Order: sequence, then C-alpha cells, then structure tokens
Amino acid sequence: MNLLISNLKLYSGNLENLPDSKLLINTINAHSFNTAQADKLFREAIQNSDILLPDGISIVIAARFIKGLKFKKIAGSELFYYEMNRLNRIDGKCFFLGSNINNLKLIVERAKIEFPNIDVRSYSPPYNSEFSSQENTEIITKINSFKPDVLFIGMSAPKQEKWAYQHFDELDVCHVCNIGAVFDYYSRRISRAPKSLIKMGLEWLHRLIKEPRRMWRRYLIGNTKFIYLILREKLIEIKSAD
Repeated sequence: MNLLISNLKLYSGNLENLPDSKLLINTINAHSFNTAQADKLFREAIQNSDILLPDGISIVIAARFIKGLKFKKIAGSELFYYEMNRLNRIDGKCFFLGSNINNLKLIVERAKIEFPNIDVRSYSPPYNSEFSSQENTEIITKINSFKPDVLFIGMSAPKQEKWAYQHFDELDVCHVCNIGAVFDYYSRRISRAPKSLIKMGLEWLHRLIKEPRRMWRRYLIGNTKFIYLILREKLIEIKSAD
C-alpha cells in the first residue's frame, strides 16, 4: 500500500500547543515521502507519528492541492529551537542520539553556551545500518538512565524514524524528535540556507548547490517522482468522485 498525502495526519497547529505527554514527533518532506513508498516499516513509522510536521514546501503545496487544506511549513530546526528554548526555561534535560563523536561534541558545547539551564547528554551509536540486540539495549539504557525530557535523534531518514518507532515504548522520554540534518546545522558542519531562500521555499536549492554530488538525485529525480505521485493521487481522487 502506497503512502498518500490524503492519509497523512499533518500537524497544523503551533509548536507551543504540543501536548506535554509522551510523543513520537517526525517530519516529512518530498524525499521521505518518496522513500516511504517502498519501505513498509518507514511507512508505518510515518503513519503512526503522534505529531507529523510538514517539513518541506512541497508537502505544504501537495496538501493544499490534494486536500484543499492550508498547512504551514514547520522545519525540524524550528522544532529543535522550540524544544531547546522550552527546556531552558524549565531547567530541563535533553539527549542527542546519532552522528559522530566530534559532531556531538560541537553540538553539546554550543548548547551549553546558548542554553545554559539545560542538562545535555549525547551518545554516538555504532555506524551500522541496523543495530544488534545488544547495541539497542546499550543505547536505550544510556537514554533511560538519564531520563531526558526530550530525545533528539539524528541518524538520517529512514533509519532514525524506524528505530524510534520500534523502540518508542521502551524509551523513558517525553518527546522523541527525529530531526536528522539539524545535527549538522547546529554543529555548523553544514551551513543552512539564508533566511531569504527559506522564506521563498528554496532551501532545497541551497542544499543542491552546496552538495550537488549528494543531492542531485534527491532533488532532480526525487522531486520529479514526487510530482508524479501527487498528480496520480489527484487523478485517482477525481475519478473516484465521478
């Protein structure tokens, strides 16, 4: 079964209204939408999100085209800064899971300066496509022994979403946030697009220019595939209405 825009439970509220309860928070863009078509577990993870943020102008436009509903783009970085500011006000705790040790060190150092009231921990898991049972136990034990208010996971899609979905019930955490590329942005390993491009919905173009070898397939081929999927869904919807 394909993932459809019409079946996505996209979050249309403000981040300030997020419930103070245990939540699995994911984001979705054109690339992850495409990936979910052929990845059953990833598709389940997306569909079972407690909060699914439309992180991509393409998703916002598609939702309006298919469902006639207006959503605003909410990027993973917006979620990150909302959570960090909230935790800083309440002397909270956060845990960064993913990336490499050097990147995590930069993240933690910057977070301690910008958000001095937050207790910050991190862990760089083994660089495997899948973790062994022993590795999963070690990761979960490290997180739960700290009992963070927020867990930020940055292992890239779809790995991070699938891992969080599979182990969500085992995690002693309030908000589990899959934010991927934010780890690299916050550590300043990769620069984010200027605000002017973000406002115009052209952040993808900045990433393509910065990393053409890695991103050309995602944006040039992937965006074409996404448009095809959306048009096909719309045509099916029109035919079923006749």
